[in-house]
Amino acid sequence: MSFSALALSSETLQSIHDRGHREPTPIQSGAIPLALAGRDLVATAGTGSGKTAAFLLPLLDRLRANRPGGISALVLAPTRELAAQIGHEADLLSRNSRVRKAVIVGGESMSRQIADVRGADFLVACPGRLIDHLERGTVKLDRVTLVVIDEADRMLDMGFLPQLRRIMRALKAPRQTLMFSATMGASVEQIAREFLRDPARLNIGKAATPPSGVRQTICSVALANKGPLLLELVKRPEVDSAIVFTRTRSRADRVTRLLARGGVTAVAIHGDRSQSQRNAALAGFRRGAYRVLVATDIAARGLDIPDVSHVINFDLPDAADTYIHRVGRTARMGKSGEALTLVTPEEHGGLGEIEKLLGRKLDRITVAGFDAPALLTPVVRPPARTTIVRFTGGRRNPGRNQRRAR
Repeated sequence: MSFSALALSSETLQSIHDRGHREPTPIQSGAIPLALAGRDLVATAGTGSGKTAAFLLPLLDRLRANRPGGISALVLAPTRELAAQIGHEADLLSRNSRVRKAVIVGGESMSRQIADVRGADFLVACPGRLIDHLERGTVKLDRVTLVVIDEADRMLDMGFLPQLRRIMRALKAPRQTLMFSATMGASVEQIAREFLRDPARLNIGKAATPPSGVRQTICSVALANKGPLLLELVKRPEVDSAIVFTRTRSRADRVTRLLARGGVTAVAIHGDRSQSQRNAALAGFRRGAYRVLVATDIAARGLDIPDVSHVINFDLPDAADTYIHRVGRTARMGKSGEALTLVTPEEHGGLGEIEKLLGRKLDRITVAGFDAPALLTPVVRPPARTTIVRFTGGRRNPGRNQRRAR
């Protein structure tokens, strides 16, 4: 299928061509017709599947054809980095139209955001800063007819349900609501029932699986050797650009200093850095000023950084499904990539949870000059297979899995 078969305007098709996209991904070919038809939609697809364009293209096409004045569409994202990424993609996909957007996130100038909102057709916003604007009266949502909730599962994991409810109450009905998520748990089902009207449902591929093009390996290592082993790995010539994940902010800073002392250009991104520092780190990594981006899980969801050759898990994540999102930073949009996880014997339990989620035992590798202590992990049994499913109605069993805001 080509994009021209999706009933998009010639201006939008030209922007897609200029962006370098030739054929829609499965989530795009499934979601775009439903969104253009005005249906509410719950869409689930894995990381790197093209979800951002799946909602931006019909949104931009709709606004290109009808710009009533004022803010008429809203995209909600859980993190500043994801909001900025959506805004950047919107700029690329709207270059052949006059549609304007404003990005509203915390940590940046409120006065500049107020100026950006004037004349904007749609907003990309994080819930907390959007509520700040609503309370000040600097943003009006009374003309919004299309809402996108992106990374809905992450939104709930971060405790944004109260803010999300407050924002949705500020919107007028009728409206079209599109909800995109990497996973479909009970909490996501809850907000689908609460905010959407008879939604179409689109599930693409297997649940909780990394991109097919990523090669995943495990390297057993003693705790004292983690740093030297990491340095050895990132200095290899095949590592063009790498994201190294750590569990904590202080550990990210320590790993960045370790790499810098070893002659590797590296920069850290985490919640203790200012928004300007985070923006500069991402921009520098994208343009190749840094070979390694050291990140906490703030960068594990939603960011589309092209051509990341390697993901290295310096620490195992706290939750097994976070591993899926980490390794999804490479092998995006059909490309290939490498994901390597350093595991100490003390972390064997976390590795077992990851392999249980994946339904298989990951390949083990060794590095010359480094001992590989034994890892005792449980026997892995493959999970039930999940096939591509698309259906347009019905309700699922209700569930409760809410977390408090933190």
